[in-house]
Amino acid sequence: MKRLRAFCRLQLCLALPLAAGCGNAAQPLPATSASIQRGAPEQHWLPRADTSYQIQYTGRLDERVPAQIYDLDGFDTPPSVVTKLHALKRRAVCYIDAGTWENWRPDAKEFPKKVLGEPVSHWPGERWLDIRATAILEPIMSKRFDLCKQKGFDGVDPDNIDGYTNDTGFRLSGAQQLAYDLWLAKAAHARGLAVAQKNDNGQVAQLSKAFDFAVLEQCYAQGWCKQFALYAKSHRLVVDVEYGLSEQTFLTKTCASDARYDETAILKKLQLTAWIVTCSKPALGSPS
Repeated sequence: MKRLRAFCRLQLCLALPLAAGCGNAAQPLPATSASIQRGAPEQHWLPRADTSYQIQYTGRLDERVPAQIYDLDGFDTPPSVVTKLHALKRRAVCYIDAGTWENWRPDAKEFPKKVLGEPVSHWPGERWLDIRATAILEPIMSKRFDLCKQKGFDGVDPDNIDGYTNDTGFRLSGAQQLAYDLWLAKAAHARGLAVAQKNDNGQVAQLSKAFDFAVLEQCYAQGWCKQFALYAKSHRLVVDVEYGLSEQTFLTKTCASDARYDETAILKKLQLTAWIVTCSKPALGSPS
């Protein structure tokens, strides 16, 4: 889930007033995750179709948005925010980037230069990762998932799991991407976390067997929402996040289209503040 990076970094520690304090927002990663990985997979929550969904990575957290699930930044969200959402009978999903390197993250120095590829177009500070380097990436991603688990999140939203379709600087095959993505799902489940498939419509037939729900960007605008009906057929949640549409177009066209596939459509601003339009509600949440 791409966002306006500098704005996000400035705002998150000033925002989220539900926390007791923001000093622990971007926590260091746990020292090890080996014990978790060796254990049997824990039972995990399964997001059901038609569940309401909110994504917010910047600005003041607005729990007045009546969403059943909140998708929040895994590093910047304090555990107290997750606890508060649970007290409100809501679920929390942990956003992490699994396919690109972000130079501001507390574990950025753990990535050796040899796994850093081309810059991500239009997103300063990001570079594609060589997902073939599993001996390097799996321990790092395991610690990120451990952080999500320790903060109390119910699921994870791993971003950029479709590097093989982009100009990464590496010759990534679909088979290599599939192997990495399936490992991500297995690692999440080992911690009792639900896991979202983020985009990668080219491999939905295989990934839908391992992932629990899907979070898509612009599938209506780009014409591929129908491919994710595989999730809805088994009553699993599919969220279509649209940007840049007018509210009228979203409400009259996107909602009707996504409803055919039993998918949950939301309209967001690219900054991913609290502002949201759903198919049942007009604009909600502060735009800043």
